[in-house]
Amino acid sequence: MISYCKFSRLRSDVHREHHDTEHGFQPGSDDDLFRRLMLEISQAGLSFETILKKKKGIYKAFSTVEIVANFKEKDIEKLMQNPGIIRNRLKILAAIHNAKKIKEIQREYGSFCKWLDFYYPLKKEEWVKLFKKTFKFTGGEIVNEFMMSIGYLPGAHDEDCPIGKKLKYKHKIS
Repeated sequence: MISYCKFSRLRSDVHREHHDTEHGFQPGSDDDLFRRLMLEISQAGLSFETILKKKKGIYKAFSTVEIVANFKEKDIEKLMQNPGIIRNRLKILAAIHNAKKIKEIQREYGSFCKWLDFYYPLKKEEWVKLFKKTFKFTGGEIVNEFMMSIGYLPGAHDEDCPIGKKLKYKHKIS
C-alpha cells in the first residue's frame, strides 16, 4: 500500500506498514489497546524504528491484559532474556502494573475502551494527568502518541493522507 502522509514518507518499510495498517486506527479490544500502550511505553528513550522492528515480539510478550496481570518473577526473568522485546525491567514492571490497573478499570467501567470513552474528549494535558494518576511509565509524549495512535487525539495522519481519509472514528478528533 502506498501512503503519502508525512509520517510515512521517506521512512522505512516498517514505518509505512505501521502507518498504513495501525497508526490512527482504533483498536478492537482491550488487549489491542494494552498492546498499543506497551508499544508506546517500549519506545520511551529509543527510536520508533527500533520498536517497530520488535513490534511482533512486544505484542506476543504482552499479548493479553489477563496474562500480563498475572506475571510473576519467573515471567519477568524470562522477559529479561527475550531479545524480541525491549529488555528494561522498569518497562516490564510498568506493563504488569498497568495490566492490573486495566483489570480494575474493566471491573468498574466494563472495559478499558469504555473508560477512555467516559473521559473523552480531553485535551492532551488532561489525558496526561489522568494517565499519570492511573498508570506507570506514562509521561506526556507516551500518552500523546498513544492517544493519537488510537484515534482519541488528532495528528495521526495529514489531512490529505489517503489512509487517514479512509479511517472512520467513533469520535470527532479535531
